[in-house]
Order: sequence, then structure tokens, then C-alpha cells
Amino acid sequence: MKNMTLALGLLISSLAATAADMSKGADNFYKSDEVNQQKVTFKNQYQMNVVGNLFIPKTLDQNAKNPAIIVGHPMGAVKEQSSNLYAQKLAEQGFVTLAIDLSFWGESEGKPGHLVSPEIYSDDFSSAVDYLSTQPYVDPEKIGVLGICGSGSFVISAAKIDPRMKAIATVSMYDMGSAFRNGLNHSQTPEQRKAVIQSAIEQRFAEFKGAEKAYIPGTVNKLDESTPAIQREFFDFYRTARAGYTPQGEKEELTTKPLLSSIGKFMNFYPFNDIETISPRPMLFITGDQAHSKEFSEDAYKRAGQSKEMYVVPGAGHVDLYDRTDLIPFEKLTSFFKINLK
Repeated sequence: MKNMTLALGLLISSLAATAADMSKGADNFYKSDEVNQQKVTFKNQYQMNVVGNLFIPKTLDQNAKNPAIIVGHPMGAVKEQSSNLYAQKLAEQGFVTLAIDLSFWGESEGKPGHLVSPEIYSDDFSSAVDYLSTQPYVDPEKIGVLGICGSGSFVISAAKIDPRMKAIATVSMYDMGSAFRNGLNHSQTPEQRKAVIQSAIEQRFAEFKGAEKAYIPGTVNKLDESTPAIQREFFDFYRTARAGYTPQGEKEELTTKPLLSSIGKFMNFYPFNDIETISPRPMLFITGDQAHSKEFSEDAYKRAGQSKEMYVVPGAGHVDLYDRTDLIPFEKLTSFFKINLK
């Protein structure tokens, strides 16, 4: 009996560890009955197909020119994770919205899949502007962009050289360049950085000679006693019913994981350099007061020119702002885009 009780206890603990935390309004797979959804495909400048979900309010006057917002997903995710939620919530407020899959991820084109290519990712946002600008019900002078997590750094990179992006917002932003060069809170030493680069370049050469693809950890596939708190945070989103999603043709265990051989490209990615040149176009940086990524939003805000605003959500961690509708400041985002895309 004692052994059975122990076994049941271990089973319950295991189930609790892998159960989705649906508190605080977690609603990643939200479906709005106020908007129409349409899958669209368009080319980026590299002539690769970019796939997105277009959301149009059912009450939209399609004979008028309306403001539009492009939404980018977290790094390693796809449009069905966080982006669709944000796009629908903003469409409910009267915007045309477009949630895209970045190249090499989800339904968008790019081989090999999961390749790191920040320049192409950034171009995907400009290609989304190209697409929206050709739609008769969109005002090409009233297009904004919203980047979640890693896409926050990609929309900034894009906006620096694309003045058609009239208002730029980020949520739980990661500077993917700094994260790979320096680690969180600059915890990575130059020697560790060089070791990562060496590992990536050795894997690149091995694949050139025919070796199997290798991936960096991304989100772990199971938890144990040694799993760090940040990994547990991502696990709860990506590896449970809360937001777990496997695109067609992919392997569930490889979702979120970038190619090891390509991560050196992030080392050369400096999205915040010259961020002040986006001014006077407005920028909004949203982060949680408990987010492990808060340093990136603070850095971008410090460097950005006017007009700019930093909005800190009390009680929110990094992943909380992916889908917890009780914490996400949709009203703030709505007012920012309404004021600046009027």
C-alpha cells in the first residue's frame, strides 16, 4: 500500500508538472465571432512565399480606406501561437490585421526549416506592408506593426529602413542579437560566445558534408528537477494544451528549436543600432514588471527617439503577455494604434 501511495503521488506530481496553467485568462486559441479570417500568401523580396492569417472586422466598411496592423509571433513560434490572438483582439477594435508566419517557420516558405535569418525575417514585415498596401480597403498610409518576443526586434530592424510602418509596438521583446551574444543580463562571457560560434560552424560544415540537421534546445520537451524557471515558463506555453501547436509536416518535439548551424547569424544582428532614426514615428514598448526579458525593452526605450513610451504591466512575466488576456493591455495597444494611425 505504501508503494502504491508513493506511485500515485509521483503520478499526480508528474501530471501537475505538465498540465497547462490556464489561469489569468490564458486563451491562446481564442476564436472571435466578430471577425472574418482568411489565409493569404504573398512574396517577400527574396521571392519566398509568406503565409499569414488576415482578419477583417465583420462591420468593416470595405469601400473605405482603413488602418491595418501586422503582427509577428515569438521567435520559434508560429502565427497560431500568440499572434492570432493579438490580431483578432485588435481586429475587434476596427483594424484590419495580418498575423504572419516568418520565413522558415510554420506555413511560410524556406528550406531548411527553422533556419535563423534575421534579415529575411525583417523583410517579411516589409512584404506584409507591400501586401496590405495593395488591398482596396486598407489605407497604405495607416499601417502599423506589432512584434511579440523575438519579432519585436525584427519589426524594429524593419522599421528602421521602411518608413511605411507608421507606428511600431513590441510586447515582451527579445533582442535576439544581444540574447545570443551576451545572454540574459549579460551573463555570457566572450569565451562562451566563441564556444557557441565554434559549435555552430562545426555543425554547419558537418551538414555540408551530409550530416543530419541539429537544433539548439529551444523549449525543453520534458521537465525535471533541474529545469530552470525560465524554461518552465516556456514549457507551460509551448508543451502543454495551453498553446502547444505542431504545424503540418513538422515533428512536435522539434517545434520552437532553431537550427544550430545558423545561430551565428544572430551574433551579427544589432536591431537597436540607429533605432533613434525611426523618430518621429511613435514606438510603444510593453513588458511585464516580472519579465526576464524586461532588459531588452528598457534598452530599446532608452535608445529610441521621440515619440516613445514604455508600458510596464504589473504582475506579468515574459510569457504571461503571450496569451493571458487578463494581463495583456489590449486597451493600451488599441489606443496607441488608433491615435497614431488616425
